[in-house]
Amino acid sequence: MTLDHNQEGLVVGVIGAGAMGRGIAQVAAMGGCAVKLYDANGDSSLEALAQINGLLTRAADKGRMSAEEAEAAVARIDIIGDMGDFSPCDVVVEAVIEDIDIKRQVFAALEGIVRADAVLATNTSSLSVTTIAAQCANPERVAGLHFFNPVPVMKLVEVVAGVRTAPWVTEFLTGLGARMGRVPVNVADVPGFLVNQVGRGYTIEAAHMLSENIAEPVDFDRIMRDAAGFRMGPFELLDLTALDVTHPATEAIYGQHFHEPRYRPSSMMKTRMDAGLLGRKTKQGYYLYDEGAQQIPEETAAPRYDGRPVWVSTAAPKDGATLNALVETLGGKLEASARPSAEALILVTPLGKDATATAIEQDLDAGRTVAVDMLCGLDRRRTLMTTPITRPEFAAAAHGLLASDGTPATLIRDSVGFPSQRIIAMIVNIGCAIAQSGAASPEDIDKAVQLGLNYPYGPFGFGDTYGAAKILAILEAMHGLTGDPRYRPTPWLRRRAQLGVSLLTEES
Repeated sequence: MTLDHNQEGLVVGVIGAGAMGRGIAQVAAMGGCAVKLYDANGDSSLEALAQINGLLTRAADKGRMSAEEAEAAVARIDIIGDMGDFSPCDVVVEAVIEDIDIKRQVFAALEGIVRADAVLATNTSSLSVTTIAAQCANPERVAGLHFFNPVPVMKLVEVVAGVRTAPWVTEFLTGLGARMGRVPVNVADVPGFLVNQVGRGYTIEAAHMLSENIAEPVDFDRIMRDAAGFRMGPFELLDLTALDVTHPATEAIYGQHFHEPRYRPSSMMKTRMDAGLLGRKTKQGYYLYDEGAQQIPEETAAPRYDGRPVWVSTAAPKDGATLNALVETLGGKLEASARPSAEALILVTPLGKDATATAIEQDLDAGRTVAVDMLCGLDRRRTLMTTPITRPEFAAAAHGLLASDGTPATLIRDSVGFPSQRIIAMIVNIGCAIAQSGAASPEDIDKAVQLGLNYPYGPFGFGDTYGAAKILAILEAMHGLTGDPRYRPTPWLRRRAQLGVSLLTEES
């Protein structure tokens, strides 16, 4: 094929002038393409053009582009009132409602309008590109071009190859995405593509933990923001995206993966969705919202450390030594004996295990045992876990001591794995599953997750930062204690952890 994404006068058609369609039209015009924008509702197209004009005018006013560049970009957008006007297009991007029958109707109509070498792309986020293309006469020219909302702000675009998509089509769309100022990543046509698959590890694992009554939504959010470095906590994010968007997407990914346990939805999310507790847009979700402002419960002040002796387990020598040093720095009365005295507060540092299992394995008094999460360090927030029979005075002593330097500490109930351990391990494992399937390269997976989800690392970055062996240990412990197959480690992760190499290491 001779179609070149850099050619002068490249014509890009966009069907649908909603939030996604108008964003795609804007970045295409800013990339120097002539744009034909169509919506069945003509008023939507006119509103879209007015909005784009306003956005680019403000960008010019702020010095992000010249006034001439803004005017030229707007001038490149042509509002059309009939799909037949797509006939000169080199590529048409569909951005209509997520309904497979409607999308198929659109593509069937386009095939009778555009020339034989024109590319047809879908912006679907949850439907199979292969299925959309299946009824087309030329499915080899159909691919996915999945942008993220808001398109002008989010730099990522997923270029999705259906089973019958020709290589030249994805090469063209990859170049076109770059011309539009996006960062393209290539992915095979798998449910959820890259970003939506990995995102399940964050929000859905948090929802499962909430269902286990381990802590409150604000506790999880504080832990994942402060300790693990995420920009938003999982429940803040669920409120922002809205449960009536997130839960159906989760059900779709779960069903399309033939009920792969890693993507299992939370029944609690469906219940809350049915109750209308959708998040910001209904002013009530996991938080309340007053005139758009999130109402965050005030964090309870930590109690004072009462001076009782403290014994730190060295079953995990490195973590034990680190915690020992902190306790000493904070003025705790450390016991250096091999076993704790009868009155000592007992601190343990499990990976993937609950405080109860850890106390029993180490033959410790569970009534005096408190577990401390060491995975993400102790500098920004400390997470403490009690057993079901930890006596209140020992929990208070641990909380008071470990928060005595002003670093916040969160006390949670017994859990197989701390929140940061469970969520990070799930993100890593899902990323490894995608790489193992060959759907995308490890580098593209990491790039997509960081750009599309704003995580501090991609799955492999998390694994290499915290150690593949630790991630494997967390998953194996959780799998062994719960029997839940969603925690089973992937062979990709296991092999690299055992070999001591980077998770980015591909097969030779």
